[in-house]
Amino acid sequence: MRKAVSPLLWVPTGYFTMALGYVMLTSVTAIMFKNLGMDNGRAAQYSSLLILAYTVKPLFAPFVEMYRTKKFFVLSAQVAIGMGFAGVALLMELPGYMTFLMAIFFALSFIGATQDIASDGVYVTSLDARAQSLYCGIQSLSWNIGPIVAAGGMVYLSGYLHSSVFGHDPTVFGPDWIDAWRIIFLLVGGLTLVMALWHWRTMPEGARAADTPSSVKDAGRILLDAFVTLFQKRGVWRMIAFAFLFRFSVGLLEKIGPFFMVDPASKGGLGLSNEMLGLIYGTYGLAAVLVGSLLGGLYVAKRGLKATLFVLCCAINIPNITFLVMAIYMPSSLVLVTLGVAIEKFFFGFGAVGFMIYLMQQLAPGKYTTTHYAFGTGLMGLCGMVTGVISGHLQEMMGYVAYFALVMVATIPSFLATWFAPFHHDDGSQPKAESDPEADGKTVPA
Repeated sequence: MRKAVSPLLWVPTGYFTMALGYVMLTSVTAIMFKNLGMDNGRAAQYSSLLILAYTVKPLFAPFVEMYRTKKFFVLSAQVAIGMGFAGVALLMELPGYMTFLMAIFFALSFIGATQDIASDGVYVTSLDARAQSLYCGIQSLSWNIGPIVAAGGMVYLSGYLHSSVFGHDPTVFGPDWIDAWRIIFLLVGGLTLVMALWHWRTMPEGARAADTPSSVKDAGRILLDAFVTLFQKRGVWRMIAFAFLFRFSVGLLEKIGPFFMVDPASKGGLGLSNEMLGLIYGTYGLAAVLVGSLLGGLYVAKRGLKATLFVLCCAINIPNITFLVMAIYMPSSLVLVTLGVAIEKFFFGFGAVGFMIYLMQQLAPGKYTTTHYAFGTGLMGLCGMVTGVISGHLQEMMGYVAYFALVMVATIPSFLATWFAPFHHDDGSQPKAESDPEADGKTVPA
């Protein structure tokens, strides 16, 4: 028999690889499109559409469970993603390459979502409850290294290659950026293939879950029943509104914030280089998110979610005003720009924990806890996709100052959805007086 391998050899690298592909597809592509000369509307729209696969992955997760092993899907996905990114680098030399790129990116997004499903499956079925808790922090930290490498390191490197290696003007967007981005995708593709080889040696196969469907018909039946029981939950529409709207203003800001940083002053932007964008967002910004998440988790643990949820909503929405202030006063100091981004990211991390905890405690409990939690995160992804698709077009029509003012107006739906979000389960702030029928796996008609 094969000797058991320590989870430290595959949990960190597995979740890093998941995050690397996700961030490259859904965030870094927006910067690449912008560099290549695409307008803000199309750059934000095209990269946001790549979120679709991650939004609907609960719909095909049961089918992934049915065949071969979870490790097989992880390795297959990583090999396909590595080769796909390498293919992107080669296709960028062809005339009319953008059509081919979008087709490959779209296919890779579904492969990446499959990798996420299978990787989570390996983690859950290969580790017992104690080990899952023990490695949860490592799992989260490893995932967050992905954005550091992708949105930080790779964006920084693209700017360095463009200006210092290939000698192009960093302030001019257009086809000259192809040279730098080809190398970036070759690097990411090669790194992903190395991770696949590593996981072939170190990752366990992953056991079959107890409720794994035995046929396509059975998988469809389970999925339908999960939908039915979801809509039988008390206050489900208010929970759905919360899941969709809690990060509504953040979705409008996510793609446009970096565009504002790199656009020239003639277009109302700050005119930063890719190097500075990668440094600010990928290092200082992400560090602020991590610190904010830690403190937000401690805050909720101390006071309970019900007492803190609206405060968390304020934390995630109100600091967006830093971008409106920067758009009005156009600071030239990199310290002030970095501080503005760090403030917004810190409070985003602080407030975002409320969303995940609410889904776990209020939306997920019942017969299909994991599936209902996935539906909730899918709604969050849908919000990010919808807001991302329209954000660039709105910004082009309105300009940065008016658009960032609109972002602040867009916080109102988040406040309303949070204020009226129902609490039907214990939030951990007080002893549970009596058993909740939904927590026992039973459903209550709306």
